[in-house]
Amino acid sequence: MTVLVPSTDGVQVAVHDFGGSGPLLVVLHATGMHAHCYRKIADGLTHVRRVIGIDLRGHGDSVTPDLDLAWTGMVDDCSAVLDHLEVDEPVDFVGHSMGGCTAVGTELARPGSLRTAWLFEPIIWPGPVRNHDNFMATAARARRATFDSFEAVLERYASRPPFDAVDNEMLEDYVRFGFREIDGGVTLKCDPENEAKVFSNVRGDIFPQLDQLTMPITVVGSGDGRPPADVARQVAAALPNGTLSEWNDLTHFGPFENPDRAIAEIGELIGPAEDSPR
Repeated sequence: MTVLVPSTDGVQVAVHDFGGSGPLLVVLHATGMHAHCYRKIADGLTHVRRVIGIDLRGHGDSVTPDLDLAWTGMVDDCSAVLDHLEVDEPVDFVGHSMGGCTAVGTELARPGSLRTAWLFEPIIWPGPVRNHDNFMATAARARRATFDSFEAVLERYASRPPFDAVDNEMLEDYVRFGFREIDGGVTLKCDPENEAKVFSNVRGDIFPQLDQLTMPITVVGSGDGRPPADVARQVAAALPNGTLSEWNDLTHFGPFENPDRAIAEIGELIGPAEDSPR
């Protein structure tokens, strides 16, 4: 089931209920992705949690006016959803990349939101942030947005990095829910310009505030040698109750490369339903 929730700046946030019962678990996606990318992971946790995924502004099925897509707005979106659900106690979060930063930002803006958090390479830079025309924004603008069919997208993505290492079921979900049909083909829901705007608005104010987060947080770092992997290790060290999980055999796409490992690790962190307040 999907509902649209009003947020700031005229945004309507798409919230997807993946089912399950018990306490709430919120999934926040990486830049350029969407909630359904993590559906397989969500399905693996519905026996202990009610799992929802949020399409943050500019992504997935959310309705977004022409905005600069600042990451503070992503926090607004998450907060609006928690308010809509009338959440009045801390809940568990899963955040990937930008989604990890958004989860932490939500706790800082709305204290008492996080019970636990599992963060895969959260983009929480420890030093000055260089935005505008950074290399990720440039790469996003160069992405091909339109294909002849869903099948054409799947064939292309499955044949080359980074998607060639992604779990087949999760790649299918990324494509089927990340593209929409148009006359003559399909096109990305998160168009390249919006993705570039997101990459050009990385926050630089979160890292100095990490000492305020005392709840259990697992931070995962991959072994691909890219900056997010290095930053993950610094984030884990800066958290009062942080734990570093080393996924040295995988990349920044780790949750998509080994979803079963993600399910097991998240399940260990959050515990059974009876351990969490309802």
